Amino acid sequence: MRRLFTALGFLSLLVTGCRHETAETSRTLEFDAFVPVYNKYIADWLHAQQAATEKEVSLLTEELASAQGDAKTTLEIKAAALRLDQEKWQFRLGLGDYFKVGKPADIPTNLVWQNGMEQPEIGDPAAKKGGVLRRYIDTFPPTIRPTGDNANNSFRGDLYDYIDMPLVAFHPLTMELIPGIAKEWATSEDGRTIYFHIDPEARYSDGIPVKARDYLVSVYIHVSDNIVNPYSKQYYREDLAQFAMYDDRTVSISLPQAKLYAPAIAGAATPAPPHFYDEYGPDYSKRYQWRFPPTTGAYEVLPQDIVKGVSITQTRVKNWWARDRKYYKYRFNPDKLVHTVVRDPSKAFELFRAGELDTFLLTEPQLWYEKSEVEPVFSGYIERVTFFKRYPKVPRGLYLNVSKPPLGDRNVRIGIAFAMNWQKVIDVLFRGDIQRLNSFNEGYKIFSDPSIKARPFSIDSARAAFREAGYTQEGSDGILTKADGSRLSLSVTYPQMPLYDRIFTILREEAKSCGFELRLDGSEATVSYKKEMQKQHEIAFGSWLITPPTPDFYEFLHSSTALDEKGNPKPQTNNTFVWHRADTDVLCEKVRNARTAEELRDAAWKIQKIMHDEAIFVPGYAVDFSRVGSWRWVKWPDSETTRFCPPVVYDPHEVFVFWIDEEVKAETQVARRAGKTFPESTRTVADYREKPPEAADPP
Repeated sequence: MRRLFTALGFLSLLVTGCRHETAETSRTLEFDAFVPVYNKYIADWLHAQQAATEKEVSLLTEELASAQGDAKTTLEIKAAALRLDQEKWQFRLGLGDYFKVGKPADIPTNLVWQNGMEQPEIGDPAAKKGGVLRRYIDTFPPTIRPTGDNANNSFRGDLYDYIDMPLVAFHPLTMELIPGIAKEWATSEDGRTIYFHIDPEARYSDGIPVKARDYLVSVYIHVSDNIVNPYSKQYYREDLAQFAMYDDRTVSISLPQAKLYAPAIAGAATPAPPHFYDEYGPDYSKRYQWRFPPTTGAYEVLPQDIVKGVSITQTRVKNWWARDRKYYKYRFNPDKLVHTVVRDPSKAFELFRAGELDTFLLTEPQLWYEKSEVEPVFSGYIERVTFFKRYPKVPRGLYLNVSKPPLGDRNVRIGIAFAMNWQKVIDVLFRGDIQRLNSFNEGYKIFSDPSIKARPFSIDSARAAFREAGYTQEGSDGILTKADGSRLSLSVTYPQMPLYDRIFTILREEAKSCGFELRLDGSEATVSYKKEMQKQHEIAFGSWLITPPTPDFYEFLHSSTALDEKGNPKPQTNNTFVWHRADTDVLCEKVRNARTAEELRDAAWKIQKIMHDEAIFVPGYAVDFSRVGSWRWVKWPDSETTRFCPPVVYDPHEVFVFWIDEEVKAETQVARRAGKTFPESTRTVADYREKPPEAADPP
């Protein structure tokens, strides 16, 4: 969840005619004044939604009375969705205020409390505290604020997302819930409200205790009008139904509907330290631009460790409150994490090779097979590891914009799928190490349909599909046309980089043999991203990081993310397909709101089949491993519970199970000066590698 901080209070520096200056006015957070205002706003919004739904139900009932065939089926699907909405609005209005201040006696007495302490430890007991880990970033962040303008930059994960402590978290091996700031939690009988007991030892990095009220304050600073952030406003208004506090250590969070993994959804909330925002005002973005808020996590950024344009250093919090907790005591080991700006990846690799950086991701084939075949590796100073993980496969492939002709024709889309020779890309550029992706949201265990297979490259099948679409004539250059002269020619938009240029050069040449012209539209990453967000692309190459344990389809396929009120493609949404269909909408909502694994599985499999049958997504390639190079003083776990790294992780660095061995570092540096070598170390950690699932009967 993105953090959005409001600005209340005013900086008043008044200059009179006599040029006397007044003092700056004092500021307060003014949360208490905001509570009744926001409670009324949510109540009014809910009543408006309820009235709009009732009106829509009435109109739909009239249409159903005379509808027949497919039209009737579509209306019945809409009616089912509206009935769910009616129940949701009724429930939420029955809850009362969005912000609630209760008392301990209000907590149900029949709750079953859990603490998640039965899960295995994370990390290695051999881990040592201390030392410095040096890595690089390719650009300096425009701000270190957790919210506001430019806060959602590429470095925020290192600053916040991997560091901040949620109420509860998923164990990165078992995917069961483990405690974070909450010491224990319980779910209401209806499955919609989660109660949390805050660990009495939980502290911010400045020593101030975490209180239940801080979670309500966090909502306040996310939804204020002082900072423009439509996503946060919509999320808190629509996906979370109530925040309540009962005493300093007990908070509850209600969801509009009961859901699978409801404790994890509610428990993702993080607190906001009210005392940090005592200078909060309309100039928040500027005033707090380079101020790091007190954190509940292991690392903070001190003012002296921000060297603008050069580096940012994170320092391990002294006396961190969770340092001895079961799931954290062997993690977050280095005293400092230094991130140096190196804009050229080739230069960054040379710094790593010289020992100026401690680790480097080597997953790209050229780095693994060519650039890392160097003396420090041969001499055993740098160790290389291929680590197989279980993170769901990123939906990397071609996103077809169905609002752009001729991509509204299913036969054209199917032909394009057959015309893309991804296997040649895998064999030539990736040395056959990776595999073909088969479907959107593959790899979510029971929530992904293993029977769906990507269409293989086939000239005959591609041309047959194109014929069905009316492309029956072939020009002198081999490209197919319709009788009216329309060429089968479309552009692919992608972020320009050497690897992607090589990928699309292969795909373009192979597509020609199928009579299809694939025009390359590579440009700087921000330019291509902006074009996709404006829905100006025809075909886009991209990937989205969708957090496990459940897949997400809503933001990519739901009609509300496809078209605006005038029926035009809706900008600034992730529905780059511009796909909109009633049956898909219902399935998207079922995945989002499923209460049981079986219900979610059924809906997810059906959506995957629709996406495959309609060929709106052409699967590209999938990588189920990370390749990491580390100087030998960087140690990774090899314990009973953790082999190298927990498996459900995108990048092994994100779990912070590594540590620095200062004795080995000194030994290595002496050896390098003396010309002494160590055995070369290139290994594979495949303990967590999963075999491809066998095809199963559909639900």
